[in-house]
Amino acid sequence: MQHNTDQRDPDSIVAQGRMMSPEEIAVQNKDQAEFILYPALGSLYAERAARLRHLAQGHPMQDYLLFVANLADAQHAAAQSVSGLSLPTTADIHQAIEANRPLLHVGHHGRDVQWLTVLRSLLTPLKHLHSGQPVARVIEQLLAKSDEDINRLADRLLNGYLHGLDLAQAQLVAAGLQVYFSRLVVDTHAAHAGKRPEPFGRLPGQTATCPCCGSRPVASITRIGAEQSGFRYVSCSLCATQWHVVRVKCVACDNTKDITYQSLQAADADDSGAPFKPGAVQAECCDQCGHYLKIVHMEKDQFVEPHADDLASLALDLLVAEQGNVRFGNNLMLLFGPPPDNADPGVH
Repeated sequence: MQHNTDQRDPDSIVAQGRMMSPEEIAVQNKDQAEFILYPALGSLYAERAARLRHLAQGHPMQDYLLFVANLADAQHAAAQSVSGLSLPTTADIHQAIEANRPLLHVGHHGRDVQWLTVLRSLLTPLKHLHSGQPVARVIEQLLAKSDEDINRLADRLLNGYLHGLDLAQAQLVAAGLQVYFSRLVVDTHAAHAGKRPEPFGRLPGQTATCPCCGSRPVASITRIGAEQSGFRYVSCSLCATQWHVVRVKCVACDNTKDITYQSLQAADADDSGAPFKPGAVQAECCDQCGHYLKIVHMEKDQFVEPHADDLASLALDLLVAEQGNVRFGNNLMLLFGPPPDNADPGVH
């Protein structure tokens, strides 16, 4: 693989002494981008599964990408079946606005007990699909846990406390949480449509995390088509909500200077034979805070999907990390942490 470093976004221009993207110019000209794009649950997980299967072809992580594709299929089925969740009230919305925090912030939201049903509904068919394989044993162990133990695991996962957790089980719990939170966001938005105050929106000083659940992003995506063409949206690692952040700007710290873009290309292969089309997946690196976040470009490959393409471009993470950059994004389908030898007894 070749490692390419670009000093700037190729779609940007120089203005007022710094790089400006067409997106910023459009915003200045009052062509405002819609701030939030809500998850399309009819296709979200199905498209992710399809993208993972495409990227898995000839990939060093082929078996794992195919497993996550199967998991995404199970998420799709679960997302269609869940209904009747307990939704936030108008009083809850006012309270969140006063506290300047996302309505469904993972550190404050009391999960509906139905989320456990969602989790188990996606685990059962997955266990049968992988019967006789090690993952089936992991699923059986998780299904045997009490509600209390699973909720404790979920709390630690959502708050980033991975030490001592069984990461294989944690990833499966994360899959259930993704479906629950994405469904909750969509249903809450629909229930309060046209009402005031709106449940979700811009929060002063908070563009680095999801405006709906407060989670970190997995990656960002530059979109094509209709009103979003050319605009960059940041995709939540948990609920899959996307929110607008202008291009050539560090998502982590809002810096607009010394932003560099690094990418991978397949050596000695034409576009059709490369795992990623040239320039479709980049690492947006900030010299000021030292963080980076992946950015995927639909104008380079219309089928890119933030979660799938982030997972399949792990080699880019390794190369960028070698240069001292720290990953800002979070992919719940690829958890890292210490082994569970000294796990908290309460997590087992």
